[in-house]
Amino acid sequence: MPMDAREIEAMIREALPDATIDIKDLAGDGDHYAATVLSSAFKGKTRVAQHQMVYGALQGRMGGVLHALALTTGVPQD
Repeated sequence: MPMDAREIEAMIREALPDATIDIKDLAGDGDHYAATVLSSAFKGKTRVAQHQMVYGALQGRMGGVLHALALTTGVPQD
């Protein structure tokens, strides 16, 4: 069963409460998403570490119920 964008956002927000999150369903199938996640928690972290934090928030659902997630991460501009 595919994941809903709201569920993805809720899981990310639980791990990164200050995050600004924008999720788009790329194929309209609930299986291929693009997400932009901006959080102060990413400050000083490499892009790989930022992505790992987001994937960690998804609690192992990547590659299973969530087939593809194209990520853009960064620190919010003041």
